[in-house]
Amino acid sequence: MEYDVIVIGGGAAGMMAAGQAARRGKKVLLLERNRRLGEKLRITGGTRCNITNAEKNIRVLLSKYGEAEQALYSSFSEFGVKETFEFFESRGLPLKVEANNRAFPQTEKALDVVKVLEDDMKKVGVRMLLGTGVTRIDSKSGRITGVAVKDKVYTARNYILATGGMSHPETGSTGDGFKWLQGFGHMVEAPTPTIVPLKVREGWVKKLSGAKAEGAKITFSLPSGKKLSRTGSILFTHFGISGPTVLNAAGQVADMLQESAVTARIDLYPSMDLGILDKHIAKVFDAHKNKNLKNVFRELVPPGTSEILLEQIPTVDKETKVHSVRKEDRRVIAELLKGLTFTVTGLMGFERAVVADGGLILREVDMRTMRSKKFENLYVTGDLLHITRPSGGYSLQLCWTTGYVAGNSV
Repeated sequence: MEYDVIVIGGGAAGMMAAGQAARRGKKVLLLERNRRLGEKLRITGGTRCNITNAEKNIRVLLSKYGEAEQALYSSFSEFGVKETFEFFESRGLPLKVEANNRAFPQTEKALDVVKVLEDDMKKVGVRMLLGTGVTRIDSKSGRITGVAVKDKVYTARNYILATGGMSHPETGSTGDGFKWLQGFGHMVEAPTPTIVPLKVREGWVKKLSGAKAEGAKITFSLPSGKKLSRTGSILFTHFGISGPTVLNAAGQVADMLQESAVTARIDLYPSMDLGILDKHIAKVFDAHKNKNLKNVFRELVPPGTSEILLEQIPTVDKETKVHSVRKEDRRVIAELLKGLTFTVTGLMGFERAVVADGGLILREVDMRTMRSKKFENLYVTGDLLHITRPSGGYSLQLCWTTGYVAGNSV
């Protein structure tokens, strides 16, 4: 049986593409190597699924995609944030917007996003073969002629490649799409993990695993004097630090690490200078003057961090009643809160990356349709494209947009 469209990959972009093509009356086959659809989608946003970024101004939104800003204007005008909201909400999955315009399903379940897409494909008649990995893609004279699955070859008029990038390889994103594109003569930028947590040297930082510092300022610095500062949410992990603020700085920190190990300094009170913070601590102590320092210190630091952070100032007795804490010791506490200092030694790998950079260079794709400029019946979507972007819903929006446009163009 020949199909109108074969979609290779059942992730976010692939499911969106398959559904849209079938909605237009195309006979569609979707091939997915995993036994379930949307494996990576299921874990995104800590399983809550940061489905898009709700920035309404298209120019502001596209500025987050770096050098791809102009190239993406046409496709985002066809299917952007507004259309993403309409797509999911019209199918019974209302969305909500949180800090920094990050949008999530109100149910806070990534599984519900997968279900909407799967149900949509079933409704419009997409044939889905799961546990069916493509082993070879055949081509001749500038056209794809078929895809091999074990001992069987499937053929179609058009093919959509949606195999994803290199982040979270345990979900099936092992870079096959890049290899195929290179085999076709396309130029592919080598993938590197870019939006990725950072590894640190000091054990006490790792002991803070699970704790989160909101509204903190982190400054990365080199002995040469080069510095990079960011303010926002910082998550402590068993290997170092993560969270949106850290993830979005990782690419620049990676560049700094080429020079030497990087010193990181977290300021838990960026809106106060040392003197004002000292007065604030004195006020907190005064309100709890007959309590031990170890109990009152909890009022000054993020939840779950007080015991470990107090260990960083061994000169101060944590059993002391706060009314007896000396002025110079109070100053030491203030200096700690303004400067939690440790060493960044590297980035985590693809297995921890939210996004891996690299992919097909955009000048080899017609970005109005997602069609390859080398193969007239091949369309390329999502993480296979060389487009940089921060965390915060931008990656999934890229998948929804490019998937829809490809499905609408085949």
